[in-house]
Amino acid sequence: MDTVGWWSLVRFAHVTGAVLWVGGQLALSLVILPPARRLLDPGAKDRFTTAAGRRFGILTGTVFLPVQLATGWAMARHRGVTWASLAEPGYGRTLAAKLALFAVVMLAAAGHGIARSRGRPELARSLAVVSLVGSLGIVLLATALPTT
Repeated sequence: MDTVGWWSLVRFAHVTGAVLWVGGQLALSLVILPPARRLLDPGAKDRFTTAAGRRFGILTGTVFLPVQLATGWAMARHRGVTWASLAEPGYGRTLAAKLALFAVVMLAAAGHGIARSRGRPELARSLAVVSLVGSLGIVLLATALPTT
């Protein structure tokens, strides 16, 4: 157990939060919503998708996002990341790209919720796709970062 230290637990929390966020997006998009659209009448489908989206949004805002921000900030600080180092080749630029994509994903996710609440289903669906694809891009970039 001496190899599992504090920073291993911080990384574990960061990765777990990402798994729950991206896994939740994939589960909703690929497993839950297709049969709901096919099997439920339009009114029930709208109520179900609204409730599922609202619940996922609440979990994102109260659990996933705070965990990602806190653990990501802690790991960057531990590694000695500065604003200037984000422009350096290798780790810095990869992390900068990950952070920029994270910002795009969060904006797309927020836009999805707003578009859905304003009755713009086509825009909401497009923003959901942007959020999901961007989230997968974040995971890809994260695999390129060393753990130390």
